[in-house]
Amino acid sequence: MKITIVSTPLAPAAIGTYSQALRVGDTVYLSGQIGLDPATMKLADGIDAQIVRVFDNLKAVAEAAGGSLADVVKLNIYLTDLVHFATVNEVMGRLFAEPFPARAAVGVASLPRGALVEADAIMVIGG
Repeated sequence: MKITIVSTPLAPAAIGTYSQALRVGDTVYLSGQIGLDPATMKLADGIDAQIVRVFDNLKAVAEAAGGSLADVVKLNIYLTDLVHFATVNEVMGRLFAEPFPARAAVGVASLPRGALVEADAIMVIGG
């Protein structure tokens, strides 16, 4: 099966040995996004802004792959403080409609660049 690299300047460039996303058939694996502004590569200020930026980044990569957040079937969210989970739910409520993606939320000790939140996703399109 053919593997296609997905890349867009509307999301932060990869800061390591990974791709923004890979498309394999109708499935797209979106790498973890933190709250980096793609233009400045600086973290958004504060948890609320970082959560919004994470989903903006995922949306940009999803669209570059030919899909949208509506095509996300699995979402993983990593928070350095689970007290912010309600804010994640609030933002997701504005961006996702039923059927909502399957989801995991995990508390972690730290994230790259001192980020407070990260999310990755699996998307199925075209099938």
